[in-house]
Amino acid sequence: MAKIHGMLDMGKRSMLLSQTALQTTSHNIANKSTEGYSRQRVDMKTNPAIDEGRYRLGTGAKLAGITRVNNPWLEKQLEKESSSFAHTDQASQGLARLEAVVNEQNVKGLNDSISGFFNSFRELANNPESAVARTQVREAGSSLIKVFQDSRKQIDDVTSDMNKNVEFNIVEVNGLAKELAMMNEKIQQIEINGTESANDERDHRDQLIKKLSEKIDVNYAEDPKTGMLNVTAGRTAILVAGTTSTELKTGETEMGKTQIMSEMSKGGTLIDITDQFKRGKIGASIEIRDTVTTDLKNSLEELANNISNEVNRAHSEGYDRYNRTGLNFFELSDKGQPFSIENMRVNQDITNDVSRIAAAAKANAPGDNTVANLIHSLQSQPLMQEGKYSFDNFYNAKVSEIGVLTQRANSTLETQRNTLDQLKNIRESLSGVSMDEEAAKMIEYQKSFEASARVIRTADEMFDTILNLKRY
Repeated sequence: MAKIHGMLDMGKRSMLLSQTALQTTSHNIANKSTEGYSRQRVDMKTNPAIDEGRYRLGTGAKLAGITRVNNPWLEKQLEKESSSFAHTDQASQGLARLEAVVNEQNVKGLNDSISGFFNSFRELANNPESAVARTQVREAGSSLIKVFQDSRKQIDDVTSDMNKNVEFNIVEVNGLAKELAMMNEKIQQIEINGTESANDERDHRDQLIKKLSEKIDVNYAEDPKTGMLNVTAGRTAILVAGTTSTELKTGETEMGKTQIMSEMSKGGTLIDITDQFKRGKIGASIEIRDTVTTDLKNSLEELANNISNEVNRAHSEGYDRYNRTGLNFFELSDKGQPFSIENMRVNQDITNDVSRIAAAAKANAPGDNTVANLIHSLQSQPLMQEGKYSFDNFYNAKVSEIGVLTQRANSTLETQRNTLDQLKNIRESLSGVSMDEEAAKMIEYQKSFEASARVIRTADEMFDTILNLKRY
């Protein structure tokens, strides 16, 4: 009788085991397209045997656990490559915006305006007494300043967009950190007895870490005792500690740049940690804002200042149609402020009367075009960076530099995309769900369930046989 009971027990346990396996397989199939999902498998082990005389009789199988097929090292690699891809993608977008600012192919850009300005003095040299030529010089000067100011504004717009990207992504970082802390608490509650594994919750947490690393530099480690993940942003900011999270703050510097702040303690002093971020979208936004846009803006200021100074130096030594001298062609709108592109304009006297434009090198010389020729020749002279570049060459070098950076970023982005896709394919082959494989398992577990049911039916028939024997 005891052995028949054992058969019933084995059949029951086997049916429950097959049912659990079928449910797990169904769970895998349902999550085939779930991002970050790791395929789960049912681990079985032999149930403890019993002694029967000289022999030990097996008592079937039991559930050892439900585990996820996951490679932590591969997940770490995916997190790093996702961060690098997000950084390169954001940098590529920012550089594309800057490349559009200095684009000379589709619209009349700064290079054409500089050439147009100096060429207007060549036309004046051809006919120094012409009021039309002088008007063209004035308009070319005004147009040049406007193009400088438009270019400067477009660069400022890119800087503003980078600031907004930092602010927007910090808000998302805080949201992800809060969710990570909640997942830590949930995983701890599930695994506190050490009998269950929070497979789905751990998948979700891994996905949160990947999303977090796409935005910002993170370092993290799992507590082996509690299973909770502790996350640090940059080098010093504690973002997640067990079941609690800390929000990063944003502020603005005197230069109008968004900075990232971290509290040393709850409600304590805010520390600027902006320079700690080099990766992810935030790192790229800070890099583009603080290096490329700043360098390009400073270069435009330097170019405008040198053109203004050199033209003023030559023009102030010439004579206008009234035989007067000592007039600068360019001046500051607010003379109490230092030079800037926004503070630059054509001399108001020239704006009011184009006859104040100087073309001659001496008084009472109506056909003299010496100064006009001199100003025209400034375009090709090495007057930038201590005689290294002409105005054209200096600006073209900056345009080429932006082009090279953009091309390099696009090339790196494509390489990074291929690397990331390759890692995702490897993860899919290891942790992803194969519909064919799951379908085969489903048939296998179904047959196992049916066979277990037959064991129970056979044991039941054996009971009936024994009971019937006692009746006779």
